[in-house]
Amino acid sequence: MTFRTLLLLLPLLLTACAQQPKQDYDPGYSFAKLQKFTPLPISSSDDPLSAERINQAIIDTLKSKQFIEVKESADFKVSFAFRTTDKPKDSGLSIGLGSGTWGSGGGIGVGTSVGVPLGADAKLQTIQIDIIEASSNRLIWRGSDQFSFSDGGEGKAQATRETVMRILSQFPPQP
Repeated sequence: MTFRTLLLLLPLLLTACAQQPKQDYDPGYSFAKLQKFTPLPISSSDDPLSAERINQAIIDTLKSKQFIEVKESADFKVSFAFRTTDKPKDSGLSIGLGSGTWGSGGGIGVGTSVGVPLGADAKLQTIQIDIIEASSNRLIWRGSDQFSFSDGGEGKAQATRETVMRILSQFPPQP
């Protein structure tokens, strides 16, 4: 494999390593029988805006997957939790690799740089969604993912919706 081919494949490899939502579930459970859901009431939170955004995103996403929201006689209940933490700072150290030609010769170089973090402090919000069998009150599926943000408003609301959709894209699990 040539050096240029390796450089062309590097962005593809980095994209393939992107973080996927995590999930865990009862492999013996028959998820095909689930049709109707009810969201559990939102517990008190020190961030009611985020709690309401997450709750609404869960309802909207499940409805888009053809599940039916009901007040009574649900097949499953949906609960969630979330946590907001400070995003760890990047080390600011980066390593670069490059190649080039000059005249009839060529060369490869390696370099490093140290950066100073600029801008607002970023936060990291982790969302966990639980699917609970209504008849037994037993946890049957759990998914989680996270996103970073620096400001609230529409940007954070959109990131919340996208994160909930990524998590629930794995529900129901495919054996």
